[in-house]
This record gives sequence, structure tokens and C-alpha cells, in this order.
Amino acid sequence: MIGPFDFVPARDKPLDWQGIDAAFDWIRAMRDCPQDPEYHAEGNVWIHTRMVVEALLALNPMDRVEMFVAALMHDVGKPATTKLEDGRWRSRGHSAKGAIMTRRILWQADTSFEDRERICGMIRFHQIPYYTFDRPDPRKFVYRISLATRCDQLAMLAEADIRGRICATQQDSLVNVAIFAEYCREHNVLDGPRRFANGTSRFEYFAREDRDPDYAAYEDPNGFEVILMAGLPGSGKDTWLKRNAGHLPVISLDDIRLETGAKFTGDQGPVIAEAKERAREYLRRREPFAFNATNLTHEFRSRWIQLFTDYQACVRIVYVEAHHDRLWTQNRDRDRPVPEQAVERMLDRWELPELYEAHRVDYVLSPK
Repeated sequence: MIGPFDFVPARDKPLDWQGIDAAFDWIRAMRDCPQDPEYHAEGNVWIHTRMVVEALLALNPMDRVEMFVAALMHDVGKPATTKLEDGRWRSRGHSAKGAIMTRRILWQADTSFEDRERICGMIRFHQIPYYTFDRPDPRKFVYRISLATRCDQLAMLAEADIRGRICATQQDSLVNVAIFAEYCREHNVLDGPRRFANGTSRFEYFAREDRDPDYAAYEDPNGFEVILMAGLPGSGKDTWLKRNAGHLPVISLDDIRLETGAKFTGDQGPVIAEAKERAREYLRRREPFAFNATNLTHEFRSRWIQLFTDYQACVRIVYVEAHHDRLWTQNRDRDRPVPEQAVERMLDRWELPELYEAHRVDYVLSPK
């Protein structure tokens, strides 16, 4: 399948804008998407995107391939989020939406997991360098970003994003981006992730307000672990559990649905309530177990992790991913396949677990 990487230009050749323009539906959507003229006097999202790509290439990034794709797709979420509010075009949440859309597009284009997620991180946080110091704890947020993508790449994308538009605040925004980069350099996360003493130190720093990032948290050798599985239907979560944690009891939302006759769609309240009660039984006994569900959004995962850690459990997230062709085949071959329309809806909210979410996060990638 053709993807954005196929159009990365050589250093001595011009961009194939005509080919890019014709290749992707998401570009046609950007061409039809208006922007607020106060911040984008240049015109629609596609005009802006072309200007950003040109500005990025003029900055001559060393990592030209990833940066080109990030610039090309940084506003891919705007058509889905743009609304006219009080006479002005707003695109609230377009960065998060764009990261999810980019993940699916690059997954289907067979982009490597590492490159894909670094690009998605840039798109997810591409506005942050303008507003870093509006946050109550900018250091913590910069550390979180460093776990998801490279801050020097993010700063370069943000600079190109500003140079690729016509607005009165351009110079102020460029100053903010430069300050962001210097702040990241000062805290040793400009070109790499923040290092922590151990997984518990990292988890507690992001989960609590009073943690020093240099604090070496105690990891109880007599503690107990809960495995939280995550991944699309058909990705291989059941197989991983059988091979790697077959000795553990498993709480499965699919099994509870089968037992109760609940459907995959509709009200899941009774299914969730039953799963929580079963989890509490293990947690009270400090007994390790696995919780098996898609767990595809940060919000959904965080509720379960909060429950588990309330009982002092150590949480390990195991995210399993399959090649896109294999995923559909494996889902159809299951005893209880998930309706493909339901999987399509899941892809629209596909947020990978981030390293800060649990004491340990493993990414398991199945071969093609």
C-alpha cells in the first residue's frame, strides 16, 4: 500500500506535489477544510500544510524522512474536528485526533513501529511548544513528551508549523518554540527520554504530585503484579497470555459477555461492574491475575490501573499488535469474532499505552 514515505523527496529534487495531492483521501479533506484567518491568513489546511512542509525542508533536518511525514500529516485531524463557533473556525482536539488517524494510516502502510510512534508523538504534541509554560507543571509535561517522541524533532516541527502560516503572532510563537527547546536541553531531554531509577519511580512521578523525578522508589520483592492486556481484537492477546502467563487466572470482558449474553456494542455497564468485582476478589487476596480487554484508550486504562494500584498492585501493561492483514484474519478465525464495524470504530480511538501509565509497559509486535 502506498504511503507518505513514498513521497519523501531527495535533497536535490523538488517535491512531487501533484503526486501527493492525488494519492490520499485525507489530503482532499484538508483541502476542503477552512481555518481561522487570524491565525491562518494563508487559507485552508492543505495550503498551510504545503507551506509547513516547505518550511521544514528548508530547515534541513538530519532525520528528513520522519520529519517530512510528520509535517505532511501534522494537521490531518483538522477536517474531523473543525467547527464554526461564534463566527470563528475552531479545531479543538485536532492534535490528538490527528495522532490516531496517522497511526492507522502508517500501520496500513507497513511503517515500522518505532518510526510510526515517534511520528504520532510529534503530531500529538505539535502545539505544546507554543504553550508549554501555561501548564501548572511544565517540567513534568516535557518529561512525558520525551517518553513519547524526541523533543528536538518536536521543536523543529513546531517551528516549521509557525513559519508555514501567515499570522500576526508568528514571531512570538517562534520565541516560545526556542524557549521550549532550551528548556528541554536544560532538563536533558532534548534528544532522548527522561531516565528514571526504575519503573516504579517513573510511574509514581507521573501519578503523584509530590514526587522528585530523581527519587529511587522501593520495589517490593514480595509485591504482586496485575497484567493489563491491551490491543485490537485479533491482535493475539489470548495467545500471548497462554504462552507467557498461563498460570494466572484471567478476567476477560469477552468471557463475561459470553456468560451474561451481553453484546459488544451497547451498554457495557453490567459487564464492567462484574469485571471490577472479580478483580477486587483477587486484589483483596493480593493474588496476581491478568485483565484481558482491548483497553485502547488512556481513559479506559487509567480507571483500571487506579483500581489495581488502590490495592498496592504493581501494574504491567502488555500491548499486543498484529500486522493489519493478519489482524483481520485472526479476528475472523476467533471462536467469537468481533464485528468488523466494531473494530473500525475502535481504530478511531486507538491510543497506545504510554510508558508513564504503569510500572512496566511492554510492546509485543507479531510478525506478518
